[in-house]
Amino acid sequence: MTTVLKLVLDQLADVSDADTAEASLEVARALIATAPARCEVAGVIASDAGGAAAGIAGLAQTIRAPFPRTGLLASWPMGITGGVAGGLLHAPTILAPLVKHDRAHDLEQTVVTVWDLAAWETPALLPKAAVLAQRALLKRAEKHADAVVVPTHALADRLAEIAPRLGARVRVIPGAAPEGFRVPTDAIGRRRELGVPDRVAVVAGGTEDRLRAVLTSIAGEETVSVVIFDEPADIAGVIEQAGISRDRVIIPGRLDAADRAAVLDAAVLLIALSEQSAFPWRAVEAMVLGVPVVAADSSVHREVLLDGARIAPFAELRDAAGEVLATPDELHRWAVRAGDRGRAFSWRDHAERVWALHAEL
Repeated sequence: MTTVLKLVLDQLADVSDADTAEASLEVARALIATAPARCEVAGVIASDAGGAAAGIAGLAQTIRAPFPRTGLLASWPMGITGGVAGGLLHAPTILAPLVKHDRAHDLEQTVVTVWDLAAWETPALLPKAAVLAQRALLKRAEKHADAVVVPTHALADRLAEIAPRLGARVRVIPGAAPEGFRVPTDAIGRRRELGVPDRVAVVAGGTEDRLRAVLTSIAGEETVSVVIFDEPADIAGVIEQAGISRDRVIIPGRLDAADRAAVLDAAVLLIALSEQSAFPWRAVEAMVLGVPVVAADSSVHREVLLDGARIAPFAELRDAAGEVLATPDELHRWAVRAGDRGRAFSWRDHAERVWALHAEL
């Protein structure tokens, strides 16, 4: 008898969050690659996904929901499943058909994943419908999820405050950089197309106020250009208020993995500004490539980056960056530490722990 793990792949055609969409594909490929004997993975997709699931090699079958993705966002938070609930179900995001089921007698399980708490920590930055949907889904998860996967203990602690009824059902399984994340052979050409010079500082995450403070601190200095990943909504206003030359600030927008690696290949360091609960995707990617990381002190950064990054209070980030860049030996030391820590994360490990979680349940 074959056990089928139904994996929700809601963002194949309608990407609402590029990081979680990319993570979902990585989870799918890793679960297929690590499937135990007599186990296989099926994809649950939206009705408007077309043939996108065909690009996931090894997917045993696809189960098409009767709604487009916008319909899933409207129906699943209300418990209207469209007939795709039941069985062994895993969602690599919080979007899942969460309904009452009998795990003990019918061998049904539903596990969801929470990568960030933006709907609670920065709701003003999200569409109102997305905030309402995520909050409703978490309430349903409190009632019906057999487990909720989160990437860090820091996020688990924050989630316990928001959804205390989850209790011991919260499990910590980290994310990772994309499988095989490396500098592409055409990195120079990619940077030229993006307008990125061969020596830059990269800034990732953070609020408009934090980014403005960083740009202001270097506005009057003859330093390298700055590439901004995950830019805030009013990036033009931030640059203007910081008083930094617009020519020194590069905003490439959302990039695919190869382009991100090409940009990081030119980075002397990455400055991670976020203090939120979200998994620090860009910092982990930088470490995988051996790029020195300077990170604002936060519970997530302390847990995920550990001694692979120079962590300092936000007000001291400039001095911390100066220490890392002080000498070639010091820069090399932090590059080595970053690379060592970056090897701690893999999607294969994530998938193996997901299979183990379902076996435990």
